[in-house]
Amino acid sequence: MLHAEAHVSLEGQLLDQKSLRAVTGKTADWNEIAKDCIAFANASGGRLLLGIEDGQEVPPSGQRIPADLPDTVRRKLAERTVNLAALPDVVTAPNGGQYIELRIPRAMAVASTTDGRYFLRVADQSKPVTGDDVMRLASERSALPWETQTTLHIPRIDADAGKRDRLLNALRASERVKASVKEKSDDELLDHYQLAQGSHLTNLGVLCLGRQHQRAQLIASPVIQFIKYDDHGQKVNKLVWDDHTQSPMELIEAVWLEVPDFREHYELPDGLYRQNVPAFDEIVVRELLVNALVHRPYTQRGDIFLNLHPDRLEVVNPGPLPLGVTPQNVLHTTVRRNEHLARLFHDLKLMEREGSGFDKIFEVLLSQGRPAPELIETHDRVQVTVRRRILKPEVIDFIAKADQTYQLTQRERITLGLLAQHEAMTARELAATLELSSVDVLQTWLKPSHYTHLPPLYPIVLSDEHRERADELGEAGV
Repeated sequence: MLHAEAHVSLEGQLLDQKSLRAVTGKTADWNEIAKDCIAFANASGGRLLLGIEDGQEVPPSGQRIPADLPDTVRRKLAERTVNLAALPDVVTAPNGGQYIELRIPRAMAVASTTDGRYFLRVADQSKPVTGDDVMRLASERSALPWETQTTLHIPRIDADAGKRDRLLNALRASERVKASVKEKSDDELLDHYQLAQGSHLTNLGVLCLGRQHQRAQLIASPVIQFIKYDDHGQKVNKLVWDDHTQSPMELIEAVWLEVPDFREHYELPDGLYRQNVPAFDEIVVRELLVNALVHRPYTQRGDIFLNLHPDRLEVVNPGPLPLGVTPQNVLHTTVRRNEHLARLFHDLKLMEREGSGFDKIFEVLLSQGRPAPELIETHDRVQVTVRRRILKPEVIDFIAKADQTYQLTQRERITLGLLAQHEAMTARELAATLELSSVDVLQTWLKPSHYTHLPPLYPIVLSDEHRERADELGEAGV
């Protein structure tokens, strides 16, 4: 029996919780429990807490787990699933109540129900996988992730010493890395981040620490092409990073520094003065590059293209979005295709591990009075388009004053940026633009109190009844 040391985390990509009624008595729903476990196994693994009600952090005080229930859970799941490992433990919470912590490791092969149904964990939901997506799930989830394979058999001592030292020094200098991890030896640190395994570098290690000829041997070592077009669609400049001399982290810095167009600025009037606004914000460009490098499938060939037109920048990445992510839910869904590379980028402070970075791109663009990014997915590529033109320069000052007054969250900056561009929206329209499931969810995106004393250029959220009444008055000529 285990004892809980802290409050239970909120439900999400790696955690779910169910009432004890879901696994006891006549209310037991074993098929639902099996579905959630399969979804976790087909994603990154996770935990199912049995005995904690939705919205609660601890079980009822005095709750006791029957002695035979863990074995029953293990047996019932084994009867209903294929390729699933379920590890139940009885845990005692600080309030004395007990619950079952059911740990689900990432499946070595695709997990399913015994009657052939597949599920995948996407954010806080277990989604069914059907049709061609079943084949995608099988191909994307090999028994051994691409990152940890040592197929090239390159000894760890043959790594580029300069790249290795710079990476290890950056990790030890990062506040995101635990003190206990920083104390590890160089070889232990390489093992910890899956850069080496035994005496050999992993594919991830070759990608980040390898020499030029070693990196070139990888199936899909990233190549980036920057192409600039004029008003007539003719190519006027081209830069290519295809010599495999740089790691993904170094590529981001090289692209930003070597493309002069990224440092162009607008001059906007600001009272008696003028303020400079970048044509393409550095945060946006770096986030686009991070997403392209971290979330691409490294088992599929294809270059990353940065297509710069007079009015827009298009970033084209080979391969579709990770299974479970769509252009419609990209703001609310987190699926990491390359788990260990994402972890390394996070600890190096190059990205936020919790999300794909699209929320940050939305925040910066909308705060600068620009349109939201446009995302298009086809069967073999993903294209993100960011516009150069500032639709409403006054939005920049508005968001800055609102943020200074209310210390806005990221979600609030995104929402206010949308409202300021549209001036007035119904709650339904705002929820649809933010790709929310219902109007009720808007409460977490903008606090109603912020409407009381907004700066000039204040946005308005009309109730749907008010908008309908306004339309009636307009038709009547009022």
